[in-house]
Amino acid sequence: MEQKNFVKGEISIQVRLSEYTPDWALRFEREAAFLRGVFGGEILRFEHFGSTSVPGMKAKPVIDMMAIVRDISAIDGYNDEMIALGYDAAGDWGIPGRRLFRKGGEERTHHIHFYEAGSPQIARHLALRDYLRARPDEAAAYSSFKEELAARFEETSGYSPAKKAFVSELEKRALAWENGRKRRGE
Repeated sequence: MEQKNFVKGEISIQVRLSEYTPDWALRFEREAAFLRGVFGGEILRFEHFGSTSVPGMKAKPVIDMMAIVRDISAIDGYNDEMIALGYDAAGDWGIPGRRLFRKGGEERTHHIHFYEAGSPQIARHLALRDYLRARPDEAAAYSSFKEELAARFEETSGYSPAKKAFVSELEKRALAWENGRKRRGE
């Protein structure tokens, strides 16, 4: 099935990094509770991931949420309702098997990434989150790198692509770390 892109046009948003705040976890919980009411039984579970889920990390104050669902194609039926609730429905946004909703327009507050249970994207995101939580040195290095990029790029259109290679290498280390934990039975 062809996936339409429901984005109203790409918006380049000003990069704004913030110090970590426990409020991000509360904002995640509130949004997850709200979305459970919208999607009901479609949701198996929610996960908070990305930089706002790692205590001590600087981050753009946009809560990355993962909604793990039974059937990803069922999520497409919620696009109109989500748009009416103030979200952008961005389709797969370049990652097959994902559905992305963004809240807040130019002052984004949440990105909700929907994946069907069993998607390899789930393990990738959660391994990186858990690795950064367990390795404060890596979290600090990533925070510093993001600060350097934010000083060089005023908008996300430059900032996001510039951090891609760094994040890719960080993900490789995180996946190796996670695989080692599994081998050791942790």
